[in-house]
Amino acid sequence: MKKISLIFSALMAFLTVSADDARIVRTMNFDWRFHAGDVAGCEVPGFNDKGWQSVDVPHDFQISQPWVPPAKDEKADNSDAASNVKSRLSSRGFKEMGIGWYRKSFTPDASWKGKRIVLDFEGIMLVGDVYLNGERIGGTEYGYVGFEIDITKKLKFSQENVIAVKANTQKPENSRWYTGGGLFRDVNIIVTDPQMYFTRHPLYITTPVVEAGKASVKVQAEIACYLRTNKLKVNTKIIDALGNAVYDVTKDIDFNRGQKINEHPIDSITISNPHLWSCEDPYLYKAQITLLRPDGSVADMVTENFGVRKIEYSPEFGFKLNGKKVIMKGIANHHTLGALGAAVYPRAIEKRLQMLKEFGFNHVRTSHNPYSKSFLDLCDKYGFLVVDELYDKWLTKFAGGRTAWENIWQYDVPEFVKRDRNHPSVVMWSLGNELQTYWDLPYADWGVTAYRLQKVLLNRYDTTRPVTVAMHPRGRNLKTDSLPAPLVLETDIAAYNYRYMYFPGDSKRFPHLMFYQSEANTAAMGPNYYEMDLDKVIGLAYWGMIDYLGESHGWPAKGWTQGVFDISLEPKPIAYFLRSIFNENEPIVHIGIIDKDDNTVWNDVKVGTQTMSDHWNRKEGSKMSLYTYTNADEVELLVNGKTIGVRKNDRNNPKVRNKIRWDNVAYQKGNIEAVARKGGKVVARHKIETTGEAKRLAAVADNKDWKADGMDLQHVRVCAVDSKGRRVQTSDNKIRFEVSGPAEIVGVINGNLASDELTVGNSRSLYKGTATVILRSKKEAGKVTLTASADGLKTSKTVMLSVAE
Repeated sequence: MKKISLIFSALMAFLTVSADDARIVRTMNFDWRFHAGDVAGCEVPGFNDKGWQSVDVPHDFQISQPWVPPAKDEKADNSDAASNVKSRLSSRGFKEMGIGWYRKSFTPDASWKGKRIVLDFEGIMLVGDVYLNGERIGGTEYGYVGFEIDITKKLKFSQENVIAVKANTQKPENSRWYTGGGLFRDVNIIVTDPQMYFTRHPLYITTPVVEAGKASVKVQAEIACYLRTNKLKVNTKIIDALGNAVYDVTKDIDFNRGQKINEHPIDSITISNPHLWSCEDPYLYKAQITLLRPDGSVADMVTENFGVRKIEYSPEFGFKLNGKKVIMKGIANHHTLGALGAAVYPRAIEKRLQMLKEFGFNHVRTSHNPYSKSFLDLCDKYGFLVVDELYDKWLTKFAGGRTAWENIWQYDVPEFVKRDRNHPSVVMWSLGNELQTYWDLPYADWGVTAYRLQKVLLNRYDTTRPVTVAMHPRGRNLKTDSLPAPLVLETDIAAYNYRYMYFPGDSKRFPHLMFYQSEANTAAMGPNYYEMDLDKVIGLAYWGMIDYLGESHGWPAKGWTQGVFDISLEPKPIAYFLRSIFNENEPIVHIGIIDKDDNTVWNDVKVGTQTMSDHWNRKEGSKMSLYTYTNADEVELLVNGKTIGVRKNDRNNPKVRNKIRWDNVAYQKGNIEAVARKGGKVVARHKIETTGEAKRLAAVADNKDWKADGMDLQHVRVCAVDSKGRRVQTSDNKIRFEVSGPAEIVGVINGNLASDELTVGNSRSLYKGTATVILRSKKEAGKVTLTASADGLKTSKTVMLSVAE
């Protein structure tokens, strides 16, 4: 009897861990056909799409379109034509609005028959409609949130099926920034057991207790079950970063047969000596939750990364992570990715996060919409704190424009929260941006009721983070003009764009308020950080730190130019000023030479900064003004080794702290050097030299682990260099690119947003001596050779290897 029992136990153990017939997630990102413009009848299976373009997802169909400049004779009047021109000028990147169609043919796997089959879209920009075999089966009214469609009963087996997607960017005024258009995020097919399965975004993992030596982890799951049973058997496995199971238990969960779909508390776990997630050490655990059939076989399995961490907010200290005061040092940017437009490539996101981390950032506000899941996965990995934002204005025209905003928020909020709530990086929810001054918001009370309704629904799905709305406090209480807007007093966090100077007064009147500068401008960089009470505020997010398409301040600029990194990700001199602030313990000094002033005003705020450069190829006899950015005690400036002087860093004056101005510096061919000292010792140097004539091209690839998965990217930075290998910033040669091997060019970019060159193709001019070409791998591994050539310069050949996963 004992032997039989042991054999049965072994068999049950085998059945429990075998997941051969658990869920299948298959990418649908590859081999689509695309057509720009509306086409009648193209959703029908028999439609001939052979003349259409072959594309892979993610795909932004606007990025390859020509620029649409304003006509010279058009004036800014009140006509519809002029309004559209102005809207394009200021917002949507000088691209024509329109429709794009996608078609994909596929034959379902025979093993899927009898299963539950779901088509999953992470987003369609800006609104979209989905057809299967000619029938409209679903769509989206707000392209930044995902959705799924159950196609179990509509799919045809043993024959070809056709998915068709119509993506519409809507009118120019339906967004205040460049959105891109099309299937810009992942598309998947998900196959599960039809009778027992986990629903969409089923897990809710929290860490309610985090103490010295132990932490509690609670797991909840939404499960669908159509079997005649009163128990659900669920296995919970917690796996550490090394792959070790720190918890592995199977339990029976009570099940009410009258509620076929319901949320169930799965387990409450204690982890001894947990490895905590933090910005410096973003340690991740994995929860693997398995739903078992009554015979012990696997019906469904889902996994989710999570972090063990404790977050606290208080008017006394602002924000703490794991009991330690942390200042959020952040960026608020739109979701687009430079040359790639809106297309979501994880490697492009990772490259940006790595750069931001190097310069001292620890925080991102997702302005003004949910970013991709891959973005949050990478924030978890790299230790960024995220303020996760759902909307811009609560107005129909900014939420897709096809149906009233009042009809979509109750669907968007659950999708938004359930998808993102397990990410340790997400530490605050934001429901909107700069909306409290609009009387035409729903319910006509300056947003108060709309906020209350959304927050109640949000808290239905998560109560572990505070909820806010980013406000532009120039719109104060209209009756007094001295008190905060009514919406401020409703939110958990008082989030002010730009108006940090209101924090002290509002804090005295309302001591319970906690303050976060949800947008800060580059023009006031330094004061808008140091003039806050850093012991008490939560932190800040600098607006538009990476230049982007859209929100141009005038043709020929195609977008925002006030960042500290240009659109090709080259740091501008002012980036080192920010680095000196955010990386207090890293000695920094950097020279920034003032080329001209920019007095641009945007959103009632001066955002223009001085245009600067950091090269030493100047006109003989010229004099210039410059800054040395430093967090050291003092800087000595030398030209060709001769001292210009020594100046102190006035740390007691937030208006000039870490930036020392030098005027009337005479140019002499050779070099200029800044030497920073702390406590009398040299801690940092920055020298720039007069370069010779450009002789050749030099290229550097950034991805040593380039995966041959059809999605991974290689950014190759190409520079013109002189005979000594120094970058020649005055070079503007046009570079031609050729690729051989399993890769394709998906983007070409330099830092010049006034250029009329497109960000697609196989050529790009140098700007300040550099340009970047972006390669997308194919699904086969192999050697890739990139050849970069230009008239008058020696050609560069770069050999890279893409490797199988």
